[in-house]
Amino acid sequence: MPHTHFTNYLLHLADNALILGHRNSEWCGHGPILEQDIAITNISLDLIGQSRYLYQYAASIIGEGATEDTLAYLRDVREFKNCLMLELPKGDWAETVLRQYLFSQFQLLQYRALQQLEDKQLSAIAEKAIKETAYHLRWSSEWIVRLGDGTEESNQRMKKAVDHLWSYTGELFMPSTFEISCAEMKIGIDPASLKDQWYALIQKVFAEATLELPPMGWSQSGGKEGMHTEHLGYILAELQFMQRAYPGNEW
Repeated sequence: MPHTHFTNYLLHLADNALILGHRNSEWCGHGPILEQDIAITNISLDLIGQSRYLYQYAASIIGEGATEDTLAYLRDVREFKNCLMLELPKGDWAETVLRQYLFSQFQLLQYRALQQLEDKQLSAIAEKAIKETAYHLRWSSEWIVRLGDGTEESNQRMKKAVDHLWSYTGELFMPSTFEISCAEMKIGIDPASLKDQWYALIQKVFAEATLELPPMGWSQSGGKEGMHTEHLGYILAELQFMQRAYPGNEW
């Protein structure tokens, strides 16, 4: 399956959305209240929908029989390029909403930048995703404030979630080879260019939530290059089971 830097870039964007969407879907039927159960499920569907458009675009470039289904269901762990934070277990509600907030803030900045690129198809995908991602950001940021500035227990749970997830956030801004190449060709963006703005926006919400924002420092990394935690293997075993057991199934 031939890959260029651009198809790898598209797969990275798609994998991020798919893996987080699948992870969030584990809350379906288990949310704290019905309204929020529906909200997190709809966010999952939005993310999986975004991944579909990106996989379809990548498949059209790759050719040789590639489809959104083969890219989602028939690649192995080392071929996935999602960031590590997105494959971690869902944890409790505080961890779920914090991860969604940290990623949504990054993703919204990313999609806005992608919308300005000359590649019309990627720009159109980004434009459609912006409205969804803006809702994901608003929803999750409200939960950060509600839990951080809530009870003693909810505040402690948020602090625990920050301690667990923060060391994974830096990977969002570590440019891979394919990201650097696409940025140079103006068909992608260098994620490092979003870091300062992301941190400043995060800082405002953390202040309102009475949470201490850790400094940006060392971070876990490797997901973009296919080096993953054990958790992704379990996700793919579940996600890909039907396609591998009954080849030819379609979304």
